[in-house]
Amino acid sequence: MARRAGVTVQERIVELIHDRELPPGAPMPTEPQLMDLLGASRNSVREAIRALQALGIVEIRHGYGTFVGRASIDVLTPSLTFRVRSGGGIRALHDLVEVRELLETGLIGDVVGTVSDARFAALDALVSAMAHDAGADRAFHALLYEGCGNELVLQLIALFWDVYHEVDGQLAPPAGRSAQVIANHRRIVDALRARDRGAAREAMRLHFHDVKQRIMQAEAGVAAAG
Repeated sequence: MARRAGVTVQERIVELIHDRELPPGAPMPTEPQLMDLLGASRNSVREAIRALQALGIVEIRHGYGTFVGRASIDVLTPSLTFRVRSGGGIRALHDLVEVRELLETGLIGDVVGTVSDARFAALDALVSAMAHDAGADRAFHALLYEGCGNELVLQLIALFWDVYHEVDGQLAPPAGRSAQVIANHRRIVDALRARDRGAAREAMRLHFHDVKQRIMQAEAGVAAAG
């Protein structure tokens, strides 16, 4: 592979993966082979591999070698959490929730008519479990879009949920939280059962309205304290 000006070793390794059409899990060329192919030093190759490992593009299995990774967007969780916590505070948390709301209210209409009886039963069980199980909320939203056939959507929703719940300690718990959360999620399931796209979108908007109200209260508290 010829060296091109302005292209980093890291970028050239990614190009190599694409050029060779290496799928996730495929073995990568060895370190000496990469040095030869790229005309790069051992240190440059090692630094590039470490950077790509952090992004999930390659996976190092000690004792076995380096393999093509799956590049899950889970690797974004620490940096996105850091941005929300230190970059923009409560305002950044609002922006995060707004993006998630746009995604989920846009998708919920496509879910209407696709939910099986078995999935409805599972959604019902998760709504009931929300009174005592914090993880039921995350599982509910994952199951809701499980049949959409879009793996990226599922990863994004999980990412946003995880980051939000990493930092929502900045917000005061809403009054009657359990009852309110359960009622909001129950509305979503009821709308899906009725095969009513408009009601499903409205139920999802209401769910996020309650979340954003908590954020607005926290913003007002910060402003008052300042």
